[in-house]
Amino acid sequence: MSPFPPIPDNGRFGYSAITQRPDFSWPEGQRLAVYIGFNLEHFAFGEGLGAGIGPASPQPDVLNYSWREYGNRVGAWRCLELFDQLCLPTAVLINTALMDHCPELLQAVMARGDELVGHGHSNAFRQSDYAEADERALLAGCRERIAQLQGKPPAGWLSPWISESRTTPDLLAEEGYAYTLNWAHDDQPTPMQTRSGKALWSIPYPQELNDIPMVMGRHLDGCAFAGMVIDNFDEMLAQSQQQSLVMGIALHPYIVGQPYRLRHLRRALQHIAAARDRGAIWITTPGALCAHMQTLQGTAA
Repeated sequence: MSPFPPIPDNGRFGYSAITQRPDFSWPEGQRLAVYIGFNLEHFAFGEGLGAGIGPASPQPDVLNYSWREYGNRVGAWRCLELFDQLCLPTAVLINTALMDHCPELLQAVMARGDELVGHGHSNAFRQSDYAEADERALLAGCRERIAQLQGKPPAGWLSPWISESRTTPDLLAEEGYAYTLNWAHDDQPTPMQTRSGKALWSIPYPQELNDIPMVMGRHLDGCAFAGMVIDNFDEMLAQSQQQSLVMGIALHPYIVGQPYRLRHLRRALQHIAAARDRGAIWITTPGALCAHMQTLQGTAA
């Protein structure tokens, strides 16, 4: 018996070694599922949070605000052109503030048939700062607005800044969301426990294959980031012969939409698209991943 008191546990899922789980496959017997999480965000001018390319200036911080806005005006459109060229679907993680700010951009992603994922109203605000009633209102309000936009509510959610309160998974399940992208603990989907007993899946969302921490945090250049994506893909493709896996790629258009980075991103996505064309992988969305796990629940979970 340990002489130490137990340390706090997350309370959402227990430990599970990936090598000791029941085997399953993705549709048509595929073993590696790949999706692109394309973050479309809007930030308040002169206040609130926001990624920065340079030192923050006194508000209004025009330098960093306008750098981020480049993503909506230019970078996102260049990325969509690339996705179209390679016939790649994406999961578009949207701030609902974009519906008023640049509705043309959202119309473009809907015309492509991309999945819309709730991502808060604005990334100027951190979700963990909300009281429970206000957080519930945020989740319900974003769900309603996206439903009005596309004719159906979103299945999934990624919190702004991936920030949660103690009750975020509970509120997500209670407000009708089927999955969350907030947790980066596994290479397979995980069923989460909620206080209501309602189902909520955690779909793997990357913090390594993610341009915010890698390019902005660790200062990788575009070539290194693309090489990282390719190396990760090749290794996971080999690993997936043992277990079916999920590989997500998280992109922000104000970062990868810069021309010199886009050139390298193209190389990485061409590598992945070539594997798809060989029939080696399943290019998908987190919503489709969640739906597949729901059909397997009780056998693969």
